[in-house]
Amino acid sequence: MQVTERNFPEAAKAFLNPALGKTLSARITREFSSRWDQQWGGKFVLHGRTPGSGAVRLDGNDYLSITGHPDIVKAQVAALTCNNESVVQSGVFLLGSHPAHRLEKSLAAWVGKEDGFLCQSGYAANMGLLQIIADAQTPIYLDSLAHASLWEGAHAARAPAHAFRHNDPEHLARMMKAHGPGVVVVDSVYSTTGAVCRLHEILDVTEKHESMIVVDESHSLGTHGPGGAGLCAALGVTERVHFITASLAKAVAGRAGFFTAPASMRYYILISSFPNIFSSSLLPHEIAGLAATVGVLQGSDIQRQQLHANTRRLRASLSDSGFPIHQGTEQIISLEAGSEPDAMVLRDALESRDVIGSIFCAPATSKNRAMVRLTLNSSLTDTEMRHVETVGREIAPMLKPWDWPIARRARKTRLGIGD
Repeated sequence: MQVTERNFPEAAKAFLNPALGKTLSARITREFSSRWDQQWGGKFVLHGRTPGSGAVRLDGNDYLSITGHPDIVKAQVAALTCNNESVVQSGVFLLGSHPAHRLEKSLAAWVGKEDGFLCQSGYAANMGLLQIIADAQTPIYLDSLAHASLWEGAHAARAPAHAFRHNDPEHLARMMKAHGPGVVVVDSVYSTTGAVCRLHEILDVTEKHESMIVVDESHSLGTHGPGGAGLCAALGVTERVHFITASLAKAVAGRAGFFTAPASMRYYILISSFPNIFSSSLLPHEIAGLAATVGVLQGSDIQRQQLHANTRRLRASLSDSGFPIHQGTEQIISLEAGSEPDAMVLRDALESRDVIGSIFCAPATSKNRAMVRLTLNSSLTDTEMRHVETVGREIAPMLKPWDWPIARRARKTRLGIGD
């Protein structure tokens, strides 16, 4: 049988496999089958058409367009071709003279911290950090839009997790008054909306309640602050933040994660953080490439300026066309259609006109808050920008984004009408 996306569930049955357990089968039926058959029409929601050669790609996270930069490629090639005696092993075994540790120190110095730790991914970094700084007696207070890896970190710590309303320091204060000191967790720039954290006010609440704070800088490292040092540096609050984490797969355009910690915690972390203990270290060419990337990003002020200019321009155009994108301000633009079928219609309308975004839906978003996420970069040309703006104006009358649920909620809020 030829396996295609549309017949995948049926085709899978043709292979000889042991029968799945009844509980798992029931779970798949309960949680997945209706989405596949009824909402997605038998096709995977995240996969659209293959982009053509002239498509404008707004579905990646290389915000400053550094992929293929000659300094980075040169460093990677040198690491791949030189003779070395590197050993593939857990990073906890690497001695202080290893290039990985030099990179950790470089990353930490970049964001204004004393020491840092490389991980296999941003997901692993967030889990590994929270697992060791909280426990069953330490409440963790997470912004309701905090990245999923931060929620998993709270779970790994066996800590009581309390959600506070997005970017609402007053609600955080009430939660902390009720449940006591703990760890506050926020994103600097939120990954689904492009909203900037109200960090000054969140820090005031955190300090008042004698708590620690973790700031995930995944979508601001490289793009914000002096030399791309991130939002904490941009706001001048680095010294007030206990821990900074980041995926290095966004503006850094690599495959790794990172978190900071005081140097006094190094050996505690190496013997306690499970993702660090039970994952292999990065490979030599990855370390060399990331080390070169830090230097490239620190010198990318012109690209940062262009990214922010592109962001302001496209946000203004889409807003003028009627798209409700008021929930964010940065290079991540959320077109929140609502249901998954509606998001697929939006995605297909964009792709048929050579604009490529990414569908985000549950579990990356709340149920019935599916969206097409557009991520901008610094190398978009004027022609590409004009094309996206034209497409936005063209599809708006067809899709009527002013009637999307998020737009209706915003109108009710402005009018002071409850749900």
